[in-house]
Amino acid sequence: MMSKFDKNREILCNYSGLELSDAQNLLKTLRQLRQVVMEEGEQTFQEWRSHIERAAFVSSSLNLAYYLALRRHDLRQVQAALMPWGLSSLGRIEGRVLPNLNAVISTLGIICQADPDSFPSRPLIEEFFEGDRLLELHTDELFGSSRNQRRVRIMVTLPTQAASNYELVRNLLQRGCDCVRINCAHDSATEWSAMIANVRIAARETGFPCKVLMDLGGPKPRIGMAIAPQSPQRIYRGDCILLTSNLPTTISSDYFQANCSLPEVLDQLKVGANVWIDDGSLGAQVESLTPDGVLLRITHAKLKGNKIPHQKGLNFPDTDLLLSPLTEKDLQDLDFVAVHADMVGYSFVQQAADIELLQWELQRRQPNHPPAIVAKIETPQAVRNLPELIVQAAGKQPLGIMIARGDLAIEIGYQRLAEIQEEILWLCEAAHIPVIWATQVLENLVKKGIPSRAEITDAAMAERAECVMLNKGPFIAEAVTILDDVLSRMQAHQQKKTPQLRSLTSW
Repeated sequence: MMSKFDKNREILCNYSGLELSDAQNLLKTLRQLRQVVMEEGEQTFQEWRSHIERAAFVSSSLNLAYYLALRRHDLRQVQAALMPWGLSSLGRIEGRVLPNLNAVISTLGIICQADPDSFPSRPLIEEFFEGDRLLELHTDELFGSSRNQRRVRIMVTLPTQAASNYELVRNLLQRGCDCVRINCAHDSATEWSAMIANVRIAARETGFPCKVLMDLGGPKPRIGMAIAPQSPQRIYRGDCILLTSNLPTTISSDYFQANCSLPEVLDQLKVGANVWIDDGSLGAQVESLTPDGVLLRITHAKLKGNKIPHQKGLNFPDTDLLLSPLTEKDLQDLDFVAVHADMVGYSFVQQAADIELLQWELQRRQPNHPPAIVAKIETPQAVRNLPELIVQAAGKQPLGIMIARGDLAIEIGYQRLAEIQEEILWLCEAAHIPVIWATQVLENLVKKGIPSRAEITDAAMAERAECVMLNKGPFIAEAVTILDDVLSRMQAHQQKKTPQLRSLTSW
């Protein structure tokens, strides 16, 4: 039996682009669309309601539910039909789903001379832009108030030298750094304490506030030690690696050997599954499962071969790994993080239960004022579960979403990265949640002192997020200056998905 929602969807599909050129048909379609969005959205919201404790997130979660209901439909014909009437084509509806629909229907109703009681009233200006206000509120809540006119914040990953070099930290803040990231996979509590102390002192001295994000390492599989079969010190396409749970002890004459830092991964692999090594620079496929370990055949490598991958990361895009989201080291690090950090970065989070676990651990350590959560989206499972991750986290405390483009690109495929990145941005804007644009931003500039043309364009596109993260490198201070300039220029032209029609001065 056809459900009411399925029937509504069927009605929406019955109009061709030609029929929608008639204003009456277009009005009828939009009213039906609004009804579907309201019914399905409110049903989804009720399913989420028990997870939402923060009053500040109630209206945002309802808007997110409306947005998910809206985007289940292909609205391209509706958009094309709205354009000749000079009406919003719904292309920037993320932060204000119902007010935008109401505004379009109200205006179209007047054009059609329909009964005013048959369509929603036009929203007030304050109501229409409430989503923008909430996104700004949640962004300030996470990163602190913006210190200048630049909307997008700059985050810098601190190197170990930041523990002993106060001038480095102060220079970063003076050049435009708004928040810093400490990677818990490196250094120890001694260095972390010194870094944070330098940040706090520099913030007081310069008058520029600076938040601290501490990033948990998470269950990242890595190659620990790798050895070559005999003399070759490079690995080529067609070679094999035996991936084991223990350190390799003998040199085989047939193939390379390496151990996996998370041995439980090996039991979850199947023949034919793809494996990527060292941020995707080496590709392999599971050829066989043996008593000694998993035999991988190299399918992608440089023409001149790759170096033996000691201490390099592993990705398994075809395998839904069942791993604890918090490792023993993460739990130890949380003792420090919960007390000293403003935000905790959650690596390889996959489902709402993972968020709930971290919230419980933070509550145990810091019941009165736990740090905000930054959920790093880096797997297909995290993308699929993003609405539930947002509701579980933001329903209890401030939240940011980091698009961790390094692992994400490998896990979903490079060709899908731009598409998924956009969809994550849209979904987060619908929930009024700030986004961090991360991985390889101005990488050549940071590492070598000269940017590539493509990475400048990438930095400019980061205007769509609320924060941009730079990794560490010898030219990090110069990179902050250039990124500050790029973002300041771009905000006159673009805000989220909306082009800004500033007067052009080049002609």
